[in-house]
Parts: sequence; structure tokens; C-alpha cells
Amino acid sequence: MITTLKIKFDNCYGIKSLSHAFDFSVKKVFSIYAPNGTMKTSFAKTCKDYSANKTTSDIIFPERVTIREIKNELDIDISAQQIFVIEPYLEKYKSDKLSTLLVNRALKDRYEEILEAIDKEKNNLISKLKQLSGLTSRGNPIENELSKVFGNKSFFDILLDLENFVAENTEHKFSAITYNKIFEEKVVAFLNTKDFKKQIQEYIERYNTLIESSKYLKKGFNHSNVSEIQKNLKSNGFFEAQHSVNLFNGTSNDIITSEVDLQEIISKEMETVLSDADIQKKFNDIDSKLSNAQLREFREYLFDNKDILPELSNLEKFKKDIWTSYFIDQKDLYNRLIEEYKKGREEIEAIIIQAKAEATDWKDVINIFNKRFSVPFKLEMRNQDDVILKSETPNLNFIFSDDDALHQEKNIEEPELMKVLSQGERRALYILHIIFEVRARKNANQETIFIVDDIADSFDYKNKYAIIEYLKEISEEPLFYQIILTHNFDFHRTITSRLNMGRNNKLNTIRTTTGINLVTEKYQNNPFSYWKDNLHTNSEMLIASIPFVRNIAEYSGQDNIFSNLTSLLHFKSNTSTITIAALETNLKTILIDKATLSLASPGNLVIDVIYNSANIILGTVNQNIDLENKIVLAIAIRLKAEEFMVAKINDNVFWNGITTNQTYALIQRFKNDFTGETANIEILEQVNLMTPENIHLNSFMYEPILDMSNEHLKQLYQAVRDTLI
Repeated sequence: MITTLKIKFDNCYGIKSLSHAFDFSVKKVFSIYAPNGTMKTSFAKTCKDYSANKTTSDIIFPERVTIREIKNELDIDISAQQIFVIEPYLEKYKSDKLSTLLVNRALKDRYEEILEAIDKEKNNLISKLKQLSGLTSRGNPIENELSKVFGNKSFFDILLDLENFVAENTEHKFSAITYNKIFEEKVVAFLNTKDFKKQIQEYIERYNTLIESSKYLKKGFNHSNVSEIQKNLKSNGFFEAQHSVNLFNGTSNDIITSEVDLQEIISKEMETVLSDADIQKKFNDIDSKLSNAQLREFREYLFDNKDILPELSNLEKFKKDIWTSYFIDQKDLYNRLIEEYKKGREEIEAIIIQAKAEATDWKDVINIFNKRFSVPFKLEMRNQDDVILKSETPNLNFIFSDDDALHQEKNIEEPELMKVLSQGERRALYILHIIFEVRARKNANQETIFIVDDIADSFDYKNKYAIIEYLKEISEEPLFYQIILTHNFDFHRTITSRLNMGRNNKLNTIRTTTGINLVTEKYQNNPFSYWKDNLHTNSEMLIASIPFVRNIAEYSGQDNIFSNLTSLLHFKSNTSTITIAALETNLKTILIDKATLSLASPGNLVIDVIYNSANIILGTVNQNIDLENKIVLAIAIRLKAEEFMVAKINDNVFWNGITTNQTYALIQRFKNDFTGETANIEILEQVNLMTPENIHLNSFMYEPILDMSNEHLKQLYQAVRDTLI
């Protein structure tokens, strides 16, 4: 178990320096709020490099020395396998552990045991067929060739189709023919030419004529048949048992009493046939076509096996005849394979049915996804049985639902589905594969630190909360740890609440000139609750409360107070006259639990307090500017800018006539009246970009101002205060 995770990153993708110890002893999950541009992506990318054993560097300054350390409480390096980075979105990501979720070991073991027995017999037969055929190239030359010859059927379908034929026949007259000598690609191309077909037909006709005129040989009973009979007689000890054979010579029977005599008679007959002048000429005509180097080997083979010439008139039939001859010749091996296959086939079919019905972890993950995530499709496993039994790659089946009155459903391939899904729906599909990965690691008892990089970004609320619920489940696993990174403060608040994180597990990032600091979040809940109790002691909290109280006044119908407080956020005609006493009265009216509030220096002007506080904040060197200080700076920036523009424009009728978007209206008028003051216009444009949303803290959503850089706020205030002239 990891109790402490020590991170040290120097010069890693823009992170100058970051050092932090995550204490997992109480809670195994941290949330880090990291506004855009601070460190979130760089942190995740560095961790991803670590998990992949890849080198990390600083892209801009690669010459700087990089330090990348991830250690446990004993200063032992965390293994690469223990780190898993969940990125915001990777369209092509697929967990490589998906197949492990579809394993039933008992089923798979029995299935493999049966296949192993079948494969043993199959390999025995294939090995012999390779010897006979000469097909010895890599891959599956025997199975591929058989499939081509016998109508693209599978190996076992071919064997079963030929089973009766092999059993009923003993003649294998072509078993000595080397298949590859004849059916080599270039040879086949030659054999299919018109000239050859014509010449082979002439040869066959003359050959058949000579056979018919032979004393012993006839069409249908040629030398091949006799050779086959001779082999059988010899193997069965026919002549040794003093038996004899009668050969009819046309007029009478010739008695043959030995194998030698039979061979001699047949050889003489064939010599007579093949030495015929006419057939010799036809053979020589064919031979002349085989003169080029590519066909030389076939020519030599043909000289030694002239008796196969008649078979070349029908190549497809000859192919089948050769293969069936091989099977008959190797009948014992053939029969053993058929027997083993039949014996195992029935059990395999039962195993496949069971595998398809298996309640696997994969189905559990799919159920989680289908139930929790809002997407226009459902998921099924297309080949669960093959994944379980054959270790094939899992294939998902997408069932798209048309949300109309007909509620039509249609199976669709993933590439087509991706074309119609929204970005959020695509991200949801990505989350599915993350869930697969997490489940596989859980099943493997793989201790894992998940670096979660804005996983809920760009999701609608329903799917966002589904993700939050899933992250909560991960946090409850004893071997899982999480560091969740987000630039979305609302998500940060939600995840820390739903996962019940303590104060020390809620972190904010501070970028300094020397690096990144991770600090405990100051305001764990609504900051206004804390400010209310310190209005009389802390000027910054007093000023920062004005936008909140103003919103309450607006929504509760207190129009006068709303107008007065608006004059402290925008420079109005009465802004320079509102005192602390007036502000106190307004606060006590709106905040009924502050009826006894008493603010110091009631005669002081609120605008002076705002500017003084901003000046004090500007002089601080502490990089960790609290939320109230950021709000003070933002208010001061706007008031200073508007005060400057009102004085320069010097048109009270225009000024007092502005009812909405005062900052924007003043800037537009200033740009029209003072087109040459480019330096001032540039500063005012920055004010306009920074302040409209950030001071009107509607519904207490103060994320935008938290996202602002401390230094940026300070620099802009100083520019407004000292540069606008």
C-alpha cells in the first residue's frame, strides 16, 4: 500500500519546478484545481511519459536539466505500470486489456485441451501432405490450396466431404506425384495456353488409341491401374502365397506367377505405347514449348512421368485426384484426425454456446455504461465466444437508437457511428474503454495511481455526474489512488464534495517565477459565509462582499440598495460620496443576521477604502492572493478605468444615460473620441476583457476570477492606476 506519493518535476513541459508529497494515508484521492495555463496538461503529460518509460524534457528550453521523480514513502521509485493517465479524450484509445475481462479459465482450458488433441492429429497429417505435395512455404499452404481446389471450403469440411470416398477406395494412383511440380504458378499459366491444350488433346487421342490396341491395357485399365494392383498384391503377400494372376491377351489368358513377371509385362506394354513414332512426335511438340528456363524443372519432371500427360487436359480434376490420392495413401492419419475431430466437435459446440452466455466482467462494464451514460446507442459484444475461447480481439456491436415515435434500432459499425455522434457522446465512448482498463487492473490486483486529466470536460451534466459517480467508485478500491486535475472550478467543487475529500485533499495551484506550488484550498465551502463574519475586521472581505450582497438585493427587490451597491462596482455620479456608514446600513438591511454590524471609520469614503486596499495588495510579494484580494483588484481596476474615461469624455448627459454595460459603452465612446491614444485604448480593452463577468458574481459562481493570474491582475491594476493619463 502506498501511504505517500512524492512528486518532483523540474523542467517538464513548461513546469520549471514542482515538488509535492500526496498523503494517501487518510484519503486516496486528491483534486487539484489548476486554471488554464498553470500546469495541468504538463503534469499529466509528464506522468504519461513516466508510465510509458519515455523521456521527458522542456520543449522550449530542451537544454535545461530535467528531473522527473515519482516515489513512495520509502523513496522507492513507483513502477511505470503503477501509473495510468486518463486523458481528457483520445478518439482512437482502446484498452489492450479488454480480452482479460472475457475469460472463463475452465471453459478456455477445456476448449484448448480439445483443440490441442485435434491439432496434434491435424499436424501429423499436414506434415505428411507437405512431403507428398512439395508445398512447404510458410503459413498454411496445404489448407489454403485445399480450400482453393475444393470450393473455398474449410479444411475440416473438405475432409468430412471426402470421408466416404476415402473409406471406400484403395487406389491412390497419383500419390507419388509431387503436386507442386505441376501446379506451380508459371507452369499452370503455360498449361492453360491454347497451343498446349490443342497439343495435349492430340496426344491423348493417340495415347488412348495405342492403349486400346495393347494386348493387356485398355481405356480404364492402364498402367497406373496395374501398378496400383501390383502394390496391393505385394503388400498382401499374394504371390508369396503361390497365387497367380491371369492376364487376357486378346485370345487367351497369360498366367503370371510373380511380381517380377507382372512388372516386366506391363513395362513392355507401356514401352510399346510410349515409343510409338506418332506419340513420340506429339510429345516432342509439347516438349519444344517447355524450352525456357522457368519451365525447365517441369520439363524434367514430365520426362520422368509421361503417363500423367493425359491428366493435364483437365487440371481442376487432376488437382482433386492428386489430393484424394494423398488422403487414401495416408488413410490411417486421415481417419485418426476425422475421429478426433468428430469426438471433440460436439463438446466444442456445447462450450461455444456456454461461452456466448457467460456473465463476464465485460458484460458488467457494458451494463454500467449503458445504464449510466446518456448516448444514442447501446453496446453488445459481437464475438464473446471467440474472445473467450480463441483469444481473438473483442469486437463491439453498436446498436443505434433513433429517438422518434418508431423507436427504431439499427446495428452500425464504429466508423459510421463516430460520424453522427456529438463530441460529448464520443467522449462517453472513450470513457467506456477507460472503464475496461480500470476493471482489468482491479481484476489483476494491479496497484494503480490514476492521473485524471479533466475527464469530464465538455460533457453534459448527466454524463458529467455519471463520471463523478464512477470516480467515486474507483476511490473506494483499496489498491487505487487518484490525482484528479481540472481547470473547471465547478467540477473541482463537485468532485471534492461527492468524493468526501477532506481539507488537505483539496489543492489549488500557484504559478510563481520559479515554479508551481500546490497549496491547500483556503475556502472549502462558500467563502461568503466566512467573509460575513469578518466584515468589521477585514477591509478586503468587506469590499469583496459587495457583489454578493448586491446580487441578493437585486433578487429580493431592494432596488435602492441594488443601485447604491452598483455605484461601488461602476463609477457613477454618486460613487465618490458613498461612505462606510452608508455601506453599513445597506449591509444590515440585506443581511438580517448582521443587525448589530458596526464598521470602523464610518465617515471614510468606500472608494478610498477600495483603492487603498488595492494598493496594499499590489505591494505584497505573496503569490497566493486570496479570492477576496482578487475581487478587490478587479473592482479597483474597473472603477479606476471608468473614472478616467468619464473625466476624459466629459459628457455627463451621455454618462448618466448609460443603463447597462457601462464599461463597454464608455470604452466605445473613448475609442471614437480619442482614436490616437492607442496606449490608453489598449489598457482599456484589457479592462473590458477581464472585468465584465468577474465582478457580477451571479449565483455565487466565482470561478472566472479564480482563473485569473495573480500577476496579471496586479499588472493591469498598476497600468490602470499609473499609466492612464
